[in-house]
Amino acid sequence: MTQFTPFLHARSAVALALLVAAGAASAAAPAAVPNAAPASPAANAAAPLDSSDSRARIQLVSRDQVDVSSEISAKIAALPFRDGDAFRAGQTLVALDCSLYHAQLQKAQADADGARDLLATNRKLQALHSIGDLDVQQAQAKQKASAADVAYMQATVRKCTIAAPFDGRVSKRSAAPQQFAEPGKPLLTIVDTGHLELKMIVPSKWLVWLKPGHALNVQVDEVGKAYPAKVARIGARVDPVTQTVDVTAALNGNAPELLPGMSGWATFAR
Repeated sequence: MTQFTPFLHARSAVALALLVAAGAASAAAPAAVPNAAPASPAANAAAPLDSSDSRARIQLVSRDQVDVSSEISAKIAALPFRDGDAFRAGQTLVALDCSLYHAQLQKAQADADGARDLLATNRKLQALHSIGDLDVQQAQAKQKASAADVAYMQATVRKCTIAAPFDGRVSKRSAAPQQFAEPGKPLLTIVDTGHLELKMIVPSKWLVWLKPGHALNVQVDEVGKAYPAKVARIGARVDPVTQTVDVTAALNGNAPELLPGMSGWATFAR
């Protein structure tokens, strides 16, 4: 069975990204002067969240990021996808050279066939009172053991190929064909680009009206386009220092042009 280690962006990482983005916007804004005109709406976008117009800074993250590794020791026969390549669920991500394991499977199957024939013969001899019950019991035990060996080798051979668990893209390739795969050592890092989520931090007083399913509009900086979304989950606790809460939203449809790590602004309907 292929090892997959789920990845979850921590609150601190998201908060840091949002604050860095806010700091960059603040640095670009001109310094305030006495008797200056009120700041424009564009200047107000420097803050990571804005409770007056229900806007918040967001970051796109992948719902799943997985390190793909082998469960068996074998030479890598094929690693068809490189960094940035897209794949579909079920496609082969890694193929291992398992000629030795196939040979061991054939031997186990031959032993199982012999054990099954021996058991059938002993039962016939028992019916003729030529052998005792002990001989039949020993033949049965051998037949069960050989069947278990076949099942073990079949499970091992199935691990010679690693299929994609979802539609996504390769984030990092850590190995190459003809290298030796060690159990548990990552070969690929893949991300689920078909299910992007929006992470944000909002004022806790928004909880008066902000609920799961609440509609919002997301303007993504990198592509300059807006996308409809809705609140999927609200954090389980309020930060007592900043009086903020984590919010996760989901896009209403597929947007293949979007990638994890992009950022922008979310505007909530009131």
